[in-house]
Amino acid sequence: MCLWLTAAAASYAQDTSAQEAKKAKLEREIAIIDKQLAENASRSNAMLSNLTLIRKKISNRKALIAESDREIRRYNDQIYLKQRQINRLQARVDTLKNHYSKLVLCAYKSRDSRIWYMYILASENLGQAFRRYSYFKNLSSQMNEEAKAIKAAQEELRQEREKLSQMKREAQAVRTQRQKELQSLNAEEAQANKVVKNLQKNKKIYQKQLSDKKKQVNALNKEIERIVAEAMKKSQGTKPKEPIDYKLAEEFSKNKGKLPWPAEGPVVGKFGKQYHPVYKNLELPPNNGIDIAVSKGTEAKAVFKGVVKQVFVMPGYNQCVLVSHGNYFTFYCKMKTVNVKAGDKIDTGEVIGTVDTINGETQLHFEVWLNTKPQNPQSWLR
Repeated sequence: MCLWLTAAAASYAQDTSAQEAKKAKLEREIAIIDKQLAENASRSNAMLSNLTLIRKKISNRKALIAESDREIRRYNDQIYLKQRQINRLQARVDTLKNHYSKLVLCAYKSRDSRIWYMYILASENLGQAFRRYSYFKNLSSQMNEEAKAIKAAQEELRQEREKLSQMKREAQAVRTQRQKELQSLNAEEAQANKVVKNLQKNKKIYQKQLSDKKKQVNALNKEIERIVAEAMKKSQGTKPKEPIDYKLAEEFSKNKGKLPWPAEGPVVGKFGKQYHPVYKNLELPPNNGIDIAVSKGTEAKAVFKGVVKQVFVMPGYNQCVLVSHGNYFTFYCKMKTVNVKAGDKIDTGEVIGTVDTINGETQLHFEVWLNTKPQNPQSWLR
């Protein structure tokens, strides 16, 4: 039982720690989104971006509420178990008190020493007489021991009741926080509905903006394809100018799902084909990577060691950095400043530069390629 309780306590501590870390991450992401929404407030052409941000915030808010629900259930379980423990302790205290009262009554009845002598002399044999003598002799010390046991049990009971009270206070705090999260969620859903109505009123305007965005995305995709194809061409043939480092590529491949994130923030643009959140039949520009919303001044870091192949500029994406990891490539776009240049060897976690704010959005565009095929970055990042 002791081993089981110890293991359960350790597991509970780990679960609580993981839950707190998850909640903190969700709250940080919500804070980043709030800042970007505040910066976009005065921009009439940021409706689609705002809707994406708001819906991501709603998703995070629902996740926070789900975490609170789990935490409340865990507190309820702990309170139930603690109450059972207190009930057992109370029963033990009651038993000790009952036994002690009998000892006191016995001591009172045998307070006259003549009764002792008569009781001992009335023994049937020497062994019984000795046992009766020992009983009377140890009665006082036994009463003292019983009194100490009662005090110890009462103190343990007091401590457990205090722990129970603390649990109930913490559970109530979580319930209060959950209620606030629900209120925030309702407000955010109302905000999203308002943005949707505005988008529906001005379909032609947003279609034109979308058309311009498609041109930028297509231009970036073509440029990246051209750069990758050129890099692969240089590595092929009988005498390749830049042979592929297959050992590095193997190391990169083994770290699938374990690579560190290039920047901390919520993913607001997913990989692959997406459709407009309001006009469901309207296809958005294809995304060969992901877009990570970050705070202003955030640094982008290399996800793995490699060699900088090229630094180039693209409309709508500002500066972009291509890093080679054998026949794997990673791209970091929408950079304001760049700390590296072509030919530089970089290590995992090394700062590549700072993320820029473009049209009110501070977002890192990140891509992963294998040869000439784009990969879903989220399947590579831990």
